[in-house]
Amino acid sequence: MDPLDTGPAARQTTDPAPASGPTPMAGTAHPRRTAQATRTARAARTATAWSAGLLLAAVAVVVGCRAAGADADTPVPQLLAFLPWLLLPAGLALLLAALVRHRVLVVCAMVVLAVTGWFVRPYGAGATDPRGPVVAQLRVLTANVEFGQATPDLILTVRREKPDLVFVQECARACSEALAARIPRADYPYRHVVEGDLAHGSALLSVHPLTNAPGIPGELAMPGAEARIGGRTVRLQLAHPLPPIPGGVGSWREELGRVRAYAADSRGTPTILAGDFNATQDHAAFRRVLDAGALHDSARVAGAFRTPSWPATSPRPLGAQIDHVLVSDHFGVADARFLDFADTDHRALLVRLELHGG
Repeated sequence: MDPLDTGPAARQTTDPAPASGPTPMAGTAHPRRTAQATRTARAARTATAWSAGLLLAAVAVVVGCRAAGADADTPVPQLLAFLPWLLLPAGLALLLAALVRHRVLVVCAMVVLAVTGWFVRPYGAGATDPRGPVVAQLRVLTANVEFGQATPDLILTVRREKPDLVFVQECARACSEALAARIPRADYPYRHVVEGDLAHGSALLSVHPLTNAPGIPGELAMPGAEARIGGRTVRLQLAHPLPPIPGGVGSWREELGRVRAYAADSRGTPTILAGDFNATQDHAAFRRVLDAGALHDSARVAGAFRTPSWPATSPRPLGAQIDHVLVSDHFGVADARFLDFADTDHRALLVRLELHGG
């Protein structure tokens, strides 16, 4: 008998380990589970990086068009109207890129954010710098009443605010009839009304002597006139080019080009160009109107350059400012207020101007 053999129990403890492999130590992850977790994390990082890249690419295309002065085609013109809000997807892209520590995307996101922020600044001069003494003070109201539906609020505002000049867009036949019936001729003896259905009609009312002038040709009525104010002749033009809807960007660009031609022809002459431009300062076609006529956006001069005027139902500061009162440097801008009307998708704009004699 072997002295080391103490019986079956001893032989059992000295039997070799099973051939199935080593048993993992307690607290150590299983290799297969570790590999799967690594692959999942890598896939998540890749998806996050791709999401950041796609967001950046979309914003960069729009901001690139803004930098190049090109309105391009759908959906760029529509997105340009809301350019300040592109800071949100660009900021989200920066956050995602930082989470996955993708240095190239982080740098690109910071550049896109900086460029977008630069273009959020107001465009054009901050003051009109008129010369000579003040020869007249006047209030100008522009309102898109959406097929005439907001005519009651328009009439109430005219009676309350007593503007000297009133520019009305989308003044359907019922609107023009209401203006004739409910706004006395004694208050506004001078009028240039172009009747039309739905969005096609427009109206120009004045307390100052008015001479009708050829307007800008367009699908929607854009009447023009000359007013005698403070001993000076002032060119008046209502603006209402077509909107840049998908499939209609070419017509929008063409009609804004006609508005630009009018502005260029008026350069050096006291001019008020007001209405629904269907364009913001971030559209190259609108900036060309300002530059061609050396015109100033009254809301910008008065410090309200990003106040939205459309759509009126959106909570502030959401929306875009597409309703404008543009003036030549013969005018000083004292104030600009956006007014809420019922039953229209636009806010009206009321500005106080001073006409100088220089």
